[in-house]
Amino acid sequence: MNKPASLTTNMNPLMSVSGLILGATVLLVCLIISVSFGAADIPLNQIIDAFIQFDGSREHLIIQTVRLPRSIIAIMVGAAMATAGAIMQGVTHNPLADPGILGVNAGAAFAVVLGIFAFGAATPNVYVWYAFLGAGVTVVSVYLLASLGRSGVTPLNLTIAGAAVSSLLASLTTGVLIVSQRTLEEIRFWLAGSLAGIDENIIYQVLPYILIGMILAFGLSRQITVMSLGEDIAKGLGQQTLWIKILAAVSVLLLEGSAVSVAGAIGFIGLIIPHIVRFVVGVDYRWILPYSALFGATLLLASDILARLVLRPQEIPVGVMTAVVGAPFFVYLAKTKVKK
Repeated sequence: MNKPASLTTNMNPLMSVSGLILGATVLLVCLIISVSFGAADIPLNQIIDAFIQFDGSREHLIIQTVRLPRSIIAIMVGAAMATAGAIMQGVTHNPLADPGILGVNAGAAFAVVLGIFAFGAATPNVYVWYAFLGAGVTVVSVYLLASLGRSGVTPLNLTIAGAAVSSLLASLTTGVLIVSQRTLEEIRFWLAGSLAGIDENIIYQVLPYILIGMILAFGLSRQITVMSLGEDIAKGLGQQTLWIKILAAVSVLLLEGSAVSVAGAIGFIGLIIPHIVRFVVGVDYRWILPYSALFGATLLLASDILARLVLRPQEIPVGVMTAVVGAPFFVYLAKTKVKK
């Protein structure tokens, strides 16, 4: 039996693999640039020496303990956020689905702020559990609110419910920060979305959660492809759609909770990257998910490079840079793709 045209990609498998190799090369170039440039520029030969002939010099320490861990975290967070956004768009059939727009980032951020305020949580290893809890409660709340309307859970209702819940949680977060100056001092840069001050220990703390989320996402790629065509079609093909939604939600919570716990509420990556990827590879999530991870990692790493260079020696929170790109794209999608 021939596969339906809607399940095919715009490229054959060879071209898709070639695209991944090309994307990985671009990401590698961005990684080299990220390690090289900052408040102080370091030439390529010193970067190579830092790994081959480490001598404990200031430049070598900056490379190994500051810039390389920060760059790796940017890659991990960007890949996690873009993959989570792609899953949400595929499962909910919502072109505006994104962990940030549906309130997941706001819920995770509020939970982390509340944890610091109430319990003194002060490490990303603790942040991640608060972020998981806040993200999970927010997802359930948004879906419940969206289902109250006469038309049910439509893309528009989800977007409105997500915006309402995000606004409420943002207000509560602001209230906590006004009451507690200590909490504000600990977390103010993180709230804007930042990769500053990240060391290699954080990589090991969140890597297991991101790996499990990625493995789960890639394992569901075929099922999400069918789900993206419509729940009735998926049920007609014998899929257990409820379990797919539950497993997809677990994957999103692992990926987004880990990302937010480390870098704060960086927005728009999970929104814009899946749309760009679908334009390149079509609607097959066996290709959309790895491409989204690669493109998301590249976008966040490139944004972090710009955040460090635009006003150096000072730096802009990377969340501001992604918003500059993502906000106009969101307006375009809202005008062209949202239907009642």
